[in-house]
Amino acid sequence: MTITELIVEARDGVGHLVLNRPRAINALTPGMLSGIHAALDDWASDGATVRVEISGAGERGLCSGADVRALREHVLAGGDFMEFFEVEYAMNSAIKSFPKPYVAHMRGVTMGGGLGVSAHGSRRIAYPDSVLAMPETIIGFTPDVGILWYLAQAPGQLGTHVALTGNPINAADAVLVGLADEVDETEGEAAGSVLAGWQGWIDACYASDDPAEIVQALEAHDDPDARATAADLRKRCPLSVAATLEAIRRAKAMSGVDEVLAQDMVLARHLIPRPDFAEGVRAQLVDKDRNPTWQHARIEDVTRDEVLACFEP
Repeated sequence: MTITELIVEARDGVGHLVLNRPRAINALTPGMLSGIHAALDDWASDGATVRVEISGAGERGLCSGADVRALREHVLAGGDFMEFFEVEYAMNSAIKSFPKPYVAHMRGVTMGGGLGVSAHGSRRIAYPDSVLAMPETIIGFTPDVGILWYLAQAPGQLGTHVALTGNPINAADAVLVGLADEVDETEGEAAGSVLAGWQGWIDACYASDDPAEIVQALEAHDDPDARATAADLRKRCPLSVAATLEAIRRAKAMSGVDEVLAQDMVLARHLIPRPDFAEGVRAQLVDKDRNPTWQHARIEDVTRDEVLACFEP
């Protein structure tokens, strides 16, 4: 029996997209990405379809992101890894420009590419069990799929904190930083915002455009949560942290999601072939020893020229 990774159905005027790899928390494959895009193209001109809803199969969440283990194997084998990103980012753009309501049910784990299939929708619904993150700096990459557009517009430096650390946030904080529109509490009460209570030290410590100054400010702060955040950043890929800071600063001045996606494409072309990506995925998802050896030992070792080179077309 063949299991369909993406279920596409139209019922009673509603187009349903169900990500259907529950054992992998619905991690995205190229076929799923192109299938979503094709369905949206069909429904955009279908007069019988009035809205689209996307959800994930299983109990664990909407989507854990792209299948980066498979992407790593493809890169190590010398394959054309950019084709994956071209398909994914085109699909992200199609969601953002979709002319009808697009409702995303962000249940449980909604991370990385999972935010790419949901946060660009016209109605983004988080739930009490929602766990959202862009965890790319821990695997030697950078938050992509256009999400820096929203994080760059978040209050103060909250979006910068979310982007650089990659740490998960809850439903209330997803609304606060612009990744969700509402919290559905019909199945239980959601926790309150954590980031709102941290905004004082976040705004103070992340004010610099120098990643080394940010981590040093966090380490020197009186708040133990700030110092714990510094320790988290020290575990991330140093080049990824530095490039992400530059990327979110640039995203703030951009015109919209498509321009951010174009920047994401340039960064992917530079960062994915680097040893840091293969090593990060190995440490987090293959061997799971959580002990990567990055090309740079510390954030302070990353030069400005290395960061700028990541943005060269």
